[in-house]
Order: sequence, then structure tokens, then C-alpha cells
Amino acid sequence: MQLAFDSDVEEFRAEFSAFLDEHTPSAAETLERPRSTAHMPQWARDWQRKLFDNGWLLPAQPPEFGGRNATVLQTFVHAEELCRRRIYHSFNPQGVNIIAASLLTFGSDEQKHRWAVPVLKGERTAALGMSEPSAGSDLASLRTKAVREDDHFVVNGQKVWTSGAHDADFLLTFVRTDPDAPKHKGISVLLIPTELEGVVCRPFADLCGMENLDFNEVFFTDVRVPAENLVGPVNGGWGVANGSLGHERTMMWLGFADRIANCLADFRPKSPLERDALATSIMDYEALRLLGSVGIAKAARGEVDVASVSIPKLLGGEAEQRVLGLALEAAGPDGLVHPSTSGPYEHMNLDDYFASWFERYARSFGGTIAGGTSEIQRNIIAQQVLGLPRR
Repeated sequence: MQLAFDSDVEEFRAEFSAFLDEHTPSAAETLERPRSTAHMPQWARDWQRKLFDNGWLLPAQPPEFGGRNATVLQTFVHAEELCRRRIYHSFNPQGVNIIAASLLTFGSDEQKHRWAVPVLKGERTAALGMSEPSAGSDLASLRTKAVREDDHFVVNGQKVWTSGAHDADFLLTFVRTDPDAPKHKGISVLLIPTELEGVVCRPFADLCGMENLDFNEVFFTDVRVPAENLVGPVNGGWGVANGSLGHERTMMWLGFADRIANCLADFRPKSPLERDALATSIMDYEALRLLGSVGIAKAARGEVDVASVSIPKLLGGEAEQRVLGLALEAAGPDGLVHPSTSGPYEHMNLDDYFASWFERYARSFGGTIAGGTSEIQRNIIAQQVLGLPRR
């Protein structure tokens, strides 16, 4: 067992750390705050472009896509260093880490340069059109239709929970192109600009406050989408969906670990019971780090084990919720006061993650839903990791 990194990985970390020391924007430069996960103030766009130009945005990618052909372990310490400094990777997280990453995997060369690169450079933002009113965790049940007419697809239907759609330039949208095929086999993927006629994005508030407008309902009414905007083959969207969710889940555990660590640092227990519960959360955190490290080690050896990613995803989401519930309960009425702050202001991170204990706890429920609910993760672990039979 090796619990340290080789010299090449630590040199990579040191180089990135020196870059952050020199180039991270100051608090005075970041006064305009993001309104949603697809709204990027100019300073955030400039910062992302600087990361892209220097190969520090997606280090595993080649330089033309904002990277430097980094290894798995080098990519891991890159993310770890951002977490340690409380720097949010991108203020259009779905655009960079899911949509652009999916296009680099499944898109044509033209699509990579026309759609993915502008997102990576911070010139455009994107949102993910997956969930529907009747197709949340069961994505394969989606009903939004796309019918081919000459050189266009005509799209009709509705999406919901589409984070940042009202601020996004385009949506990576999952649609049904063959209603007669088995539900997993009749899905395709389209790049749909939000400016097209017939696209309506309606943001709605979440339980944290009426001003929190990130979620959207998105309606498509006879939207004509150029056929060249098809990503991958017709009716091949299920493979793209699994790839997109894989991009979302792969390093999701590190985000959970980061937020748990922030909570552990900000929470001050006042009684023996609170200290005991905090100790349990510290053990959850260490277990999550070890499980995540096992997955990283497998990936570094070239072993493909997509299903096992569900284990730290499941543990991380529920462990974050438990520790934040503990902090909220210990805070009592003070934890409900808005907009009280339980952690320090972190200008390079989302304000939501350092707000009141109530808001931090309320937002933790998203971690047990996004990227596949905890119930879905348990099914994946049972069937694909443990080999248990379906009933």
C-alpha cells in the first residue's frame, strides 16, 4: 500500500499551486456574484480563460482543450488543491465538467470546437436538459420528442430541474427520436440554443429563498434544431447519457469530501453528544477519502470500474447530509436565520456553500439526488458491484 504520491505528481501539484498563488483573483475583483450555475460574471469568465490558456482547466485533456495531458493522479491532486483553497472549479460546472466533457468524448471534431471549446474558454455557458416531470431518476422514461424533417429536428416537450437554463447559451438535451423502440434505445441527444424560437425557460425558486433562481422548467414548442446539432448517432443517446452521468459521478465524491471538511472546520461542538456525533462524521469523512482513493488508484492502473463509483457517491451524499443536519440542530434557532453565515466568506467559491446552516443543510439533499438518487446508487451497487439478483 502506498499512501503518498510519486515525485512527478507532487511536482505537478507544486506547479499548479504556484500558478494559483500568482493568478487567483482577489476578493476586490470578484464582487459581482454568480446568479446561477450558468451565469458567469466577467471576472469568472476571465479566470476560466486563464486556466484554459495555461492548461489548468481540464488537465487530463490535451492543450487544445484546456489541459496538459495529465495522468489520473495528477488530475486528482489538481482537484484536491482547488478544494484545499476553497476555489470552485468553474462557475458553469455542468457546462465544463459534464457537457463539454461529454462533447469531447462523443461529439464530432466540428462540435468539439464549435460548442465545447467556447464553454471551456468561458465564452459561452451551457445547461443539461435531462430530467422531466415524469422522468427524473428514470431518465429512460423521458417523453420530449424530436422528429426529423429534412435537415432539422422538430422538438416538443418539457424539461424540469434544468439548472441555470435561463442564463445558458445552449442546452445538451436528451430527446426521444423513436417512440416505438425500447425506452433505452429510442433516445438521442441534441444541442439546442436557448435563443431558438419555441424555447421558453422559466426559473423557479428553491426552498432556500425566493431569490435563489437556478432551477428551471424548459418548454419546447415546435423548436427547429439543425440536424448537425445531433451528438452521436440517432437513437444512441443512452450511451451518451451514461457517459454524461459518469463524468458527473466520477469526482463527485471529492466535492462531498470538500464540503464535509468545510463543515468540520466551521462547526464547533458544545456538548459531549455533539462531540461524539462529530467524531462519527470525521470517520465518515476519512472513509470517504479512502474509498475515493481506491477508485482513483484503479483508474490510474487503467482499470475500468464504472459501477463502483456509486459507492463513494452514495456514502458522500448521505454523510454530508448527516453532518450538516448535526450542525443545524446544534445551532438551534440561530441556524435558521437568513442570511446568517456559518462559515467565512470565500470569494472564489459559491456563496451557497458558506451560508446559514439551514441553507447548507437544505442544499445537501441535492447531493442525494443529482447524478442519480441514493436509491438508484443502491440498485447499481447491489446488481453491478455485489452481483445480487433482481426481484
